[in-house]
Amino acid sequence: MFDLYQPSEEHEEIRAAVRNVVEKKIAPFAAEVDADSRYPQEAHDALVETDFFAAHIPEEYGGMGADALAVAIIIEEVARGCVSSSLIPAVNKLGSMPVQLGGSEEIKKKYFPSVAAGEAGFSYGLSEREAGSDTASMKTRAERDGDDWILNGVKTWITNAGESEYYTVMAVTDPDGARGRNISAFVVEKSDEGFTFGEKERKLGIKGSPTRELLFDNVRLPGDRIVGEPGEGLKIALRTLDHTRVTIAAQAVGVAQGALDYALAYVKDRQQFGKSIADNQAIQFMLADMGMKLEAARQLTYTAAAKSERGDDDLTYFGAAAKAFASDAAMEITTDAVQLLGGAGYVVDHPVERMMRDAKITQIYEGTNQIQRMVMGRKLLA
Repeated sequence: MFDLYQPSEEHEEIRAAVRNVVEKKIAPFAAEVDADSRYPQEAHDALVETDFFAAHIPEEYGGMGADALAVAIIIEEVARGCVSSSLIPAVNKLGSMPVQLGGSEEIKKKYFPSVAAGEAGFSYGLSEREAGSDTASMKTRAERDGDDWILNGVKTWITNAGESEYYTVMAVTDPDGARGRNISAFVVEKSDEGFTFGEKERKLGIKGSPTRELLFDNVRLPGDRIVGEPGEGLKIALRTLDHTRVTIAAQAVGVAQGALDYALAYVKDRQQFGKSIADNQAIQFMLADMGMKLEAARQLTYTAAAKSERGDDDLTYFGAAAKAFASDAAMEITTDAVQLLGGAGYVVDHPVERMMRDAKITQIYEGTNQIQRMVMGRKLLA
């Protein structure tokens, strides 16, 4: 059973290649990106140049065709150096996955090649101010007008909004229909008339990844922009999250690894009472717990990635479990890293305080960890 998620030689080659890119072209800008709350253009360009921008796009559309484990490794390695930058490949998968799961061949051919080439990003529009965990209560509407659809409403907490060219947006298309089965998915283009963005949110972490509202004012969408059939939108959206929660778990594993790496180097070098603080048993116990939780999170994440690639029936459970466990572990590990550095951990001269702030969001987005536990509980009781 263990070989079901054991990374292959090719996976490890991808890891080494991404790590090299991160160390040279992404991590050196991470502190500046955070301090200035600016989009990590250096990371964007480096990921495009190396084909890691949207590696999941199938080969028939010009992509690498990377499997789910390879994509998880890419995101993990980027997050190890800069969590904001890791949202570039992660959100490209999130935004385009509904099209991959439910879209026609025509819509895939229309949008995937430009994403694969790094010419366009893809974001995901599901949440609203009053429809976060309760997605079925969304208010955004799309009404038929001949062969077209007219879209009105607001989507909130949209990652990389304004940077991406394409957006998969969920909207109610049958207000009188059964709740949850009256929602459809559409691709909206940045250039569509009537489509604008709200101001950037001012956030605790991932400051380099813009989070904005999507504003739709009588946006006319051609009929061929629908993803799947009318009424299938929420089903496609939830299937998407089964797959992409694995990427959030990978992100959590990456930032936790980055924090542990830095803390290990610090405690070996830091001298107190005439010896390295790493010689203290209390420090060693903290490090042991951090390493143990991290490796458990990594193995659960890789297992979920393998299940995502195969489309296993229990993916919903494992995707939720990996996301919840890995993000909880990341929050504990990054907090402990700050503690191990003492006062030095609390200032921006060292990256662990940024990593702690960045890690927090992994417990919240793509379904809070309370929602993940509801998902797991229902699966166990089914």
